[in-house]
Amino acid sequence: MTSSEIKSLLSFRLSSSHTTFNILDFTILDSMATVRSLKIKTSTCKRLVKELDSYEKEVLRESAKTADMKDKGADPYDIKQQENVLAESRMMVPDSRKRLEAALEELKGTLAALLEVTDEKEGTEIDDALNTIVEVEQVLET
Repeated sequence: MTSSEIKSLLSFRLSSSHTTFNILDFTILDSMATVRSLKIKTSTCKRLVKELDSYEKEVLRESAKTADMKDKGADPYDIKQQENVLAESRMMVPDSRKRLEAALEELKGTLAALLEVTDEKEGTEIDDALNTIVEVEQVLET
């Protein structure tokens, strides 16, 4: 195979912009897209940790409010309404936990893909992702 044939295999033209790209350029672009995806998935995990914490605190707050209403002999209708609020809050905890588990798996997959594409094993995005993975795993253990 001649060098011109190799070049034509490694390059192509986009018809709309008539720009020639080398296959190696796509490796760099793929790496950049994966870094961006890693940042997004890391942020998603952080947000879901906060959301789970918020729902757990809400359950505690609503439980205390329900118990207080019962102790004070509040109207049975009001107590029933408060119990419904508490039940809804309790339902959100397992849902948030499942979403966090799914987001964690996506983050791990994206990190693994990035580490395959690049030679870098360090960097702010990678360090942030690794720290987030440790944090999320600790949260999910409880």
